[in-house]
Amino acid sequence: MKLFCSDLDGTLIGNPEGTERFRRAWKSLSSPPLLVYSSGRLLSDILNLLQQEPLPQADFLIAGVGTQLYDFQHGRCLDDFSDLLEQGWRLGEVEALARDFPGMKPQPHEYQHQFKSSWYLPKASKQTLSRLREVFADQGLEVQIVYSSLRDLDILPAAASKGAALQWLLKRLRIVPEECLVAGDSGNDSSMFQIAGIRGIVVDNAHPELLEAVVEREVFVSPSSLADGVVEGLDHYGLLPQLPKHRAGLAGLNRATALQRLLEVENPSGLKKSERHLIAKGYDEAIAALRRNITPLGFSACSLSDNEVLGTDENYRSVWARDSCMTITGTALLEDEDIRQAQKTTLETLLQHISPVGQVPSNVRINSGEPDYSGVGGICSVDSGLWFIIGFFNYVRVTGDMKFLQRHSRRVEDAMRWLSAHDSNNDGLLEIPEAGDWTDLFARSYNVLYDEVLWYRCNLCYGRLLEWLGDSHRAVDYFHQANFIRAQIVDRFWPDSSRTNQPFAAIQFSLGDVSYLLAEITPFGFSWRCDVLGNVLAYLFHVVDLDKARRTFHFLWGVGVNDPYPVACLYPAVNAGDPDWKPYYATNLLNLPGHYHNGGIWPMVGGFWVRYLHRLGLHQLACRELYRLAQLNQQGTQSNWEFNEWAHARTGKPMGKRYQAWSAASYIRACQELGMAQDYEELA
Repeated sequence: MKLFCSDLDGTLIGNPEGTERFRRAWKSLSSPPLLVYSSGRLLSDILNLLQQEPLPQADFLIAGVGTQLYDFQHGRCLDDFSDLLEQGWRLGEVEALARDFPGMKPQPHEYQHQFKSSWYLPKASKQTLSRLREVFADQGLEVQIVYSSLRDLDILPAAASKGAALQWLLKRLRIVPEECLVAGDSGNDSSMFQIAGIRGIVVDNAHPELLEAVVEREVFVSPSSLADGVVEGLDHYGLLPQLPKHRAGLAGLNRATALQRLLEVENPSGLKKSERHLIAKGYDEAIAALRRNITPLGFSACSLSDNEVLGTDENYRSVWARDSCMTITGTALLEDEDIRQAQKTTLETLLQHISPVGQVPSNVRINSGEPDYSGVGGICSVDSGLWFIIGFFNYVRVTGDMKFLQRHSRRVEDAMRWLSAHDSNNDGLLEIPEAGDWTDLFARSYNVLYDEVLWYRCNLCYGRLLEWLGDSHRAVDYFHQANFIRAQIVDRFWPDSSRTNQPFAAIQFSLGDVSYLLAEITPFGFSWRCDVLGNVLAYLFHVVDLDKARRTFHFLWGVGVNDPYPVACLYPAVNAGDPDWKPYYATNLLNLPGHYHNGGIWPMVGGFWVRYLHRLGLHQLACRELYRLAQLNQQGTQSNWEFNEWAHARTGKPMGKRYQAWSAASYIRACQELGMAQDYEELA
């Protein structure tokens, strides 16, 4: 490998600690390839950025979406490349035509360049972009149109793009594409991946538009985000042979410990030895708790031998699709024979009972093997199917069991069709019945943030499954749909008073500007409360960008959703007399304020919270919250380390069932992502 070319924003930049890990990995190379940074930013902006970010010094810069080439070592622009772009480029005519095209709005002046005309065109379809190209072609203008993030549109000279600039540079350096590796995350990176013979790294936070563009290319899709995903990609292609191969089959988050121990000299957690010991002790206890939930049909929601069953609690003696598939996702990277077999058994149990129309059972009774397709009050459980698709994908990705995928592909397709039917008005979002998801005693319905975020992830996961099955054409359709769903979620659920295309009534009755995605949208109103799990998953699943996620974090931190333990599932709780209060919230005294789904503390959500902080680049804070989560899980109603279902929001005392599978699994995944899982061996 003679040259490595990487995008910056969303690839190498976004998590400061991940960026530092990339810098140390690159520094460890004895004979590094030439290093090129390629960005949509203009040259002056990149140069300023590189003074602030701890990145290795580049050899060349590709700026302005491939309209500027800069020799970093000699401090000069490559003017002969600029001369090439001049040919046939008429900026004035380009801007005049673009200004008259419906929906186009110019980007600020600082994003413009003599060879780059940048515009906003929200949610443009393939047909719209084709019409735009025809407008230029009809006027004899040969241009390159680069569209990304379902909003940003750059009009460039025909010879310009990130890929075209890279090809020109490779030819100048006498390097063939087979000796080059690229990395990126968005649509404006796709031209680099489409160079014949080149290999690529797609980070986990990549936009669906990039997955769509590279579906038939030789790429490594990393299970890790941002710079950590790049490091894994470099290792995958053999550039980092010194990285120890972990015993897990997937070079993913389970290797975070190995990366950290190799690349970081000092423990960066800021925790005392005794605190790290408690975290690592909890890791072992979580695995022990999971073993209590292994049954002949797969994972139970909670330990059957440690919980008294009374009345309606009988349904706990089941393999629940939602709970068990979240458990599969949380334990996917565990190299444990018994737990791996339980993952497979769980999926086979659910697959066996998918209805003829594709409905994944809400649960399957362990004693009788009978499926139940409804939740409380006979309401269907939509997120059972959503988590099933995600859990199935994670199992196949880790195990590489393509025979398992091929054998069950028809049933998985049926499940996706059943879910798709819940988009009854074809707007990309699902319509959820009241109490139709994990908050099965709580009044949320229609477009529910939590379910829509899962639906976005499902479309991505199913697209990848189709890709592995060799059905690239349909995979592209699902990636394209995922991109649309993502845009719909942000547009609908993130209030923004700056939009000028809203009707007067929508502006008059809106919240103005808030710092989180709303919990629920209906044709008749919205819920202004903050669904903590929905917002955290929106960043972990890459629905919202880093800026929005940081704003949400500051809000959640400010109101104390992690006090006394991480983390409450809803803020603020609904009180009696509130318009959102429902009489059935008192059923079994579950949803009183600060209880259960009404603002109760959930260790399962706490694990996602810890990962959320880590991916925001707040590693020390994430480690501190992981320690507090360990303290929460250490509690119990009868003994230590019960990994209880939930805890009271005011007292922090554990409530609900003992040895809850998803509480333990979520803790394990958080430990793995923070690189804490193997500390116990050192500390014991």
